[in-house]
Amino acid sequence: MLDFRIESFLAVCRHMNYTRAAEELSLTQPAVSQHIRWLEERYGTPLFHYAHKQLVLTPAGELLRTAATTVQHDDGQLKRQMQHTLQAPQDLRFGATPTVGTYLLPRPLADYHRQHPQAKLFLRVDNTRALCQGIDRGELDFAIVEGYVRKGEYDTLLYRREPYLAVCAAHYPLSGQPRRLTDLLEHPLLVREPGSGNREILSRSLDRSNLSLSDFRVLLEVGDLNVLKQLLLLGCGIAFLYRAAVADDLAQGRLRALRLEDMQEHNDIAFIWRKGSLFARHYQALFQLLCPQGQPSPPIAPAP
Repeated sequence: MLDFRIESFLAVCRHMNYTRAAEELSLTQPAVSQHIRWLEERYGTPLFHYAHKQLVLTPAGELLRTAATTVQHDDGQLKRQMQHTLQAPQDLRFGATPTVGTYLLPRPLADYHRQHPQAKLFLRVDNTRALCQGIDRGELDFAIVEGYVRKGEYDTLLYRREPYLAVCAAHYPLSGQPRRLTDLLEHPLLVREPGSGNREILSRSLDRSNLSLSDFRVLLEVGDLNVLKQLLLLGCGIAFLYRAAVADDLAQGRLRALRLEDMQEHNDIAFIWRKGSLFARHYQALFQLLCPQGQPSPPIAPAP
């Protein structure tokens, strides 16, 4: 169980504002300030300071936030496990980004359900940022995500390495065969919402060619992968998607892949949980059960 002063600290971290943290916790602002002072005295170092009138964490405060978030997450997991006997089915509470949840997980989940027919399954499909927040708040035990995550916050295993393609409808009008990213800038680009792993991967890929999303003539921002694909099939523009999301459409000739000289991408889809979690072995075992058969499973090297 988290100390109530740590709960106050995490609330201040979420809001970076003492008053709003107090409102969330139904406490007075002086009480929250007192909790922070107690922690600073306990650890012998400041946890927050002001920069340009904005409250920010000190390096020591960041260390405490990371550790306390993991403890908070594990406390929720421990409570759920203690409410079940050792013979109880392995319930799953986790998240997946849209490509993973729609195209990669159904078969492993069906196999899991056949092995554990009494187990409860809770799967949240959302973007990478929202799923990481769900893990941090203890709403999810782990997640399988397409985007980049902070390696200092999460332990990761490589779930799958997937090609990343530029695609358009088979009938979409293109003058000639585009060879480089700059050949596509005059075409509408269908893109996911901020916070999605797909969008972040695309932004980083463009950045390596000194380009950005704003260089495209028209952006069509779509928060749902299936809607984005329907617009793509209707010839509304081009998109960059994982091959798993468009494999059937490519095979049946509804979409075509655009081979670009400066866009040969394979990106990692990661299985993640809070770094330093007491339940790491449990998550590693679940990874083996949920990983698509025949896919590589080495750990992703941690960032330096």
